[in-house]
Amino acid sequence: MVFVLTVDQRGSRSTSDLVPELLNSLNRRPRLPGLLRKFERTAGDEVQGVLSQARATVDVIVELLRADAWYIGLGIGDVVEPLPRSTRAGSGAAFVYAREAVTRAKTSPHPVNVVGPDVSGAEQVETVLWLMASVLRRRSERGWAVADLLSEGLTRREIGVKLGISQSAVTQRAQAAGVAEEQRGRALAADLLAAGAAA
Repeated sequence: MVFVLTVDQRGSRSTSDLVPELLNSLNRRPRLPGLLRKFERTAGDEVQGVLSQARATVDVIVELLRADAWYIGLGIGDVVEPLPRSTRAGSGAAFVYAREAVTRAKTSPHPVNVVGPDVSGAEQVETVLWLMASVLRRRSERGWAVADLLSEGLTRREIGVKLGISQSAVTQRAQAAGVAEEQRGRALAADLLAAGAAA
């Protein structure tokens, strides 16, 4: 089983085309672990990519949630192999599920939806992602600054020096930003995805 992400820009009729910027962000950085086919524009303001690793898939979803500009559909399932060179030409259950998921995301409480052959398992992953979306939506720019530096491996003392604030202020911002909750959410979502793919 693999993970297909189908992503559609929200409010594309009233905003500029964000697809080129997104593709640059996803495809130009160091190669994503388990990226089977790079992200491509598939139609209009829609982007699609194929991954084999659960953690990398969750990381991409978090990046998309942070941007707050996308409907995100995650399909879990098999694909017709060998995969064609172009993501757009791919077919199989995971692609169908991803299409269903992104359609559902447009009417869901949060703009991310998960569909796969194990309905209960997909719902569990989706629940964790919804909870993470709630945390990320409330995070301030100051909170993101601390979260980003923590993800780079800096200590709270080092972050305090870099941001010109006390170590206790760093701790307070991390707590307000839900950094611990996000980290646990990422790990749980990845574990659930991996377990579902292995089943």
